[in-house]
Amino acid sequence: MRLKDKLAVITAAGSGMGRAGVEKFLSEGATVAAVDISRDSLDALVSEHGDRVKPIVADLTDREGCGRFVEEAAELLGGIDILWNHAGTAVSGDVESIDLATYERATTLNLTSGVLATSAAVPHMRKRGGGAVLFTASVAGLVGSMGSPLYSAHKFAVVGYAKSLAQRYARDGIRVNALCPGVIDTPMLEQFYTQHGGAGGADSYEAALRAATPLGRFGRAEEIANAAAFLVSDEASYVTGIAMPVDGGYTSR
Repeated sequence: MRLKDKLAVITAAGSGMGRAGVEKFLSEGATVAAVDISRDSLDALVSEHGDRVKPIVADLTDREGCGRFVEEAAELLGGIDILWNHAGTAVSGDVESIDLATYERATTLNLTSGVLATSAAVPHMRKRGGGAVLFTASVAGLVGSMGSPLYSAHKFAVVGYAKSLAQRYARDGIRVNALCPGVIDTPMLEQFYTQHGGAGGADSYEAALRAATPLGRFGRAEEIANAAAFLVSDEASYVTGIAMPVDGGYTSR
C-alpha cells in the first residue's frame, strides 16, 4: 500500500473529488482527517469507513478557521504527513460587474484557505522529517479560461504558489505539487454550466468542453484521486514543483 501509516488531511472531503480522495487514500493505507463544511457528508464517510476517518467540520471561508482545522487534524491524527488543499468553488464569468463580496469569498476558498492551511501544516511535517503538500489547481491554471477569467486567475496563483513552495521547502523534505483537473463529472460541474454557459446556454457549453477534450469524455472523480495518491506517495519522491494536468488531453493542444 502506497500510503501505509501516513497521516493525511484532505479539505472539501465530503463529496466529489475530495471524497474520492479520502476513499483512495484509505485504500492505500492512510489515516485521513476529512475536512468539510457539511457534517452530514462527514458522518456518511465515518459510517462507511470507521475510525480511520477523522471528521472535522470547518468553514474555509473563515480565515482564522483554516489554521484551527490543521491543529485539530494534527491532534486527532498524531501528526501530519500529507495535506491536500482541495477546497474550491466556481467563480462567476462576469468581469465588468463583479460582486466584490462573492469574489472575495471565492478568493478565500480557492487560494487563501490553502495558503493558510499550508503555513499551519509545515511545522508538523518538519517534526516528522518531511511530507507532501498537494494543491488542487485546474487546467484553468495552465491555460487561460475565457469563460471564467477570475477562476483562472485564482488557479494560476495556486500553481505559482505551489512551484514557489516546492523550492522553499525542498530542504525540509517537503514536496509541493499542484494537480490540474480538466472537466470532471462532479457536483461542481453544474456550477460551471450555470455560471459560464453564456448566450449559448449550459448545453452549448458542455458540448464545447467535450469537443475540446481529445479523449471525448469528462473525467471521473476517482481518476483525480488516483493521480493525487501518486503525487503524495513515496513513489513520487523525486517529483516536486509540478502542475500535473489530468484532463483527457485538454491542454495538449
